[in-house]
Amino acid sequence: MASAAGEAPPGPCRGEIGLQVWVESHQLVPGLLAPAVLLGAALGAGAAFLLGFCVIRPLLRSKQDDPQRLLESFHSDLHGHLDENVLSRRKKKRETEMSEEEMPLADGSSNPSLHENPKQAVLPNQIIETSTSSSLGSLTHAGKEDCSSSTTIHSATSDDRFQDRTFQKVTCFPEILTCESFDVKLCLYSLLLKDLLLLDTELRKEKQVVYMQVLKTYLYDFYLKKKITEDLYQNIILTEETDLEELQKQLTSRLLSTEMSGARNSEYQTLEDLERREREYSEHIIDNMEAFWKQADKAEQFLLSQSNCSSAKRGKIMMNLTEKMIAVEGLLSQSQDLQTMDIQEKLFNWELMVKTTDFLKTKIQVESKCRLDAVAGILDQLTMKSNLSLSQKEELLTGLHKAFWEQVAHYNNECVQQSKDLIVKLLACRARKIEELKQAQKDEQGNLSEARKIRHLDEFLKACHEMFEKQRQALHDLEEEDDCQSTEAIAELHQELCSGTSHALDGLVQELFLQILPTKTGMSLRECELLKEECLENLILQLEKWDSCRQKQWKLFQEQLQQEKQLWTKEYALSAVMQKHLSEKYEKIIQGVLRRLGGLSEESAEYILRKHRLLLSAVLRRLAVRNVAMAILTHMKMSQKKSLLQELREQHALQQSSSHCQDEHHWQLQKAMESHILEEEERLEEETQQTHLDFHQQLVAEIQEALQLVQQHMEQVIGRALLQHARQEATKQSSEDGEDFKERLIEAVVESVYVTSNGVERLVQSYYQQIERIMDGHDNRKLQQLKSLQAEITERNRVRKKQENERILKEKMNQGTLNMSSAVHQRMLLRQQKFLAQFDVQQQVRLDSVKQKILVLHHLEAQLENQLKQAEQDFITELAALARIPLPVRKQPLNGSLPSGKGQKTTRKNSHSWEKEDSGDINGR
Repeated sequence: MASAAGEAPPGPCRGEIGLQVWVESHQLVPGLLAPAVLLGAALGAGAAFLLGFCVIRPLLRSKQDDPQRLLESFHSDLHGHLDENVLSRRKKKRETEMSEEEMPLADGSSNPSLHENPKQAVLPNQIIETSTSSSLGSLTHAGKEDCSSSTTIHSATSDDRFQDRTFQKVTCFPEILTCESFDVKLCLYSLLLKDLLLLDTELRKEKQVVYMQVLKTYLYDFYLKKKITEDLYQNIILTEETDLEELQKQLTSRLLSTEMSGARNSEYQTLEDLERREREYSEHIIDNMEAFWKQADKAEQFLLSQSNCSSAKRGKIMMNLTEKMIAVEGLLSQSQDLQTMDIQEKLFNWELMVKTTDFLKTKIQVESKCRLDAVAGILDQLTMKSNLSLSQKEELLTGLHKAFWEQVAHYNNECVQQSKDLIVKLLACRARKIEELKQAQKDEQGNLSEARKIRHLDEFLKACHEMFEKQRQALHDLEEEDDCQSTEAIAELHQELCSGTSHALDGLVQELFLQILPTKTGMSLRECELLKEECLENLILQLEKWDSCRQKQWKLFQEQLQQEKQLWTKEYALSAVMQKHLSEKYEKIIQGVLRRLGGLSEESAEYILRKHRLLLSAVLRRLAVRNVAMAILTHMKMSQKKSLLQELREQHALQQSSSHCQDEHHWQLQKAMESHILEEEERLEEETQQTHLDFHQQLVAEIQEALQLVQQHMEQVIGRALLQHARQEATKQSSEDGEDFKERLIEAVVESVYVTSNGVERLVQSYYQQIERIMDGHDNRKLQQLKSLQAEITERNRVRKKQENERILKEKMNQGTLNMSSAVHQRMLLRQQKFLAQFDVQQQVRLDSVKQKILVLHHLEAQLENQLKQAEQDFITELAALARIPLPVRKQPLNGSLPSGKGQKTTRKNSHSWEKEDSGDINGR
């Protein structure tokens, strides 16, 4: 026992002895210690580098980067036609987000359900950009992190590159169903702009068609009454139709040139391109409108000059024609308002359909994630029960994840390719149906000439407008029905492909539980079947959670649509107020001008007033379309920020509903996120208001230019009216001055023995020289007074601008002392009032300048008229004296003096009424 007890344990002693022998058998040499340490360190570093580079790094990269490479290659195949800059930008964004959301492929415990862990595995075609409907991997990302991080909407989109970012050009809604979710909103808004342009084109076409029919009605009536010849009738019609076609060709050419200019290619466009294009569109259309006015006036003047009608009858015709076109403008304006609201409503229907397809696109990704989560949970249980080792669990999950990945990638590829093929077929069918409908409508329009001969003009105009309205509504209904059918077809395709992929994923899970696990774990088949059923129950629970998440997203999405509808309603209200304000204001201006002119008959003044209403209504109707286009551009510029803000709201709502029992830290994060959302909402509202203000200033400038065209055209109309009035007055005055006496004087001069040819020739030559001196003096006085007036106006404008600059500087100094945190809408209101005030002042200055110029010209005209009359009276007096013929006593001498600064302009009331209309007159048609 003693010997046994004294023996050392064999294992440990043997190890210690061996170690002691090894140490003792190797004596250290101090001189070689330093080189040995350095050599060992170098060999160790080299071995570590080779091991990490050749073995560990490839394993890790194959484990972690294969999914990313598959995702990148998938997106590369899907979007290989994208602009290189856009693709690199999006690729960089995907890599950044994926690096932030790295997840182990094998550790099932770190990949729980959708709402419990934001670190989810990214599957193929999982959209992790700014699409709220398909960004499932990032739905709860912000809630688990600090909500007050530096990543904000402002910092994400304040870059000016958003203006240069390209997005796909689309011609109709079905094409959007294959677009990237990030581009969908921009594509939808671009379609709205396209529909607005088409609406404007259709209304302009209707106006020209109706105008031609009205003109033909008057021409046909003149022809029947033998007031114009058949050749003239045909010539006017042919000329007008040719000129209108030429105007439309010129406009189409200019619009096409604008469409192609500045475009990088034919498939993609930028927001900057759209803004430039819409601005140039508006300019071209306003120019076309002005050309149409000139052409219409030219045709009317030619018709009236060639017809055998009295001046009263011609005035009546012009008044009636203007009234009919005013009625047409009213119908077009009502139709435009309704159609514009229909276009806006169409946007919301499109968004609903896109949202539906987006949910279907992401369904298989969500199901795959949920299946992986459910399987990972079961394998975790087996690992905890020691039925599986950790390495076996990782191996199984890695293989299953790769198999899922391949199935989902195949599903995505098939969805993209088959969707594009299906859309091509649907668009071909759509184009065929639209072509057939338009051909039928064209044939219906061809029967207008037949209807013109058998109906009254007012009834014809109403029936014509109703026909065009019916045709536009038919086309709208056809496109809307086709949009719904296309969406349903795409949805059915996704459902079919999703069902097949889901069946394949279920087969992979069954293979795992019924074939692989029994072999790996030694468990019975029945036990594995029970595990599979438990996995299915977990899957159902997670899919129910996802469905609840989807319903919350849908609710938030509908709330967002309601808010946007309210914004559009506000835009329409503001546009209506602006049109009413401008209409009333310029109605008062033209009435004031007519009052100050004087001399015109009541009928002429009423015609000028109605002509102004016609031109102004046409301009305001066009500017209303421009205002809607600017509102759409504003929404486009804010679309990305709105999408990000909506995603934040969804994340916040989902996190609030994901856990009812929240700890203090989670509650603080929620409050921080609420504060963050409020800040972003305020910032978005302020930037939206600023963008809207920028467009509003641009619209005001365009309104001023358009109204300047109206003013110029009305100056010509008023000038023609004044000229016609002057001719009538001259004719009347000539008659009142005694044509009979002049005829008797001529007869007496011819028979007088006191008159010689040399004497008469001397008097005539002297009279002509006097007339020439009078005209030269008039031209000189006119030039000098206009120069003096212009200098006076320039000096007055300089003083006014100086005072205005001083006032603005004083206002800025006062604003510096105001509270800088005042509400945005108050600042906007003040700026708007300032712009309107400046606009009114500028218009008043122009009006005052025109008034002064008119007064000067009237005074000069009166002087010229008096001098010419005096010269004529002197000639008559000398001629009568030469023939020794007594002159009659006149009640009012021709050389009567004029009041200072005023011409002999008197307002003459109409001494005769309009001629009674013939039986079967124009209004009876």
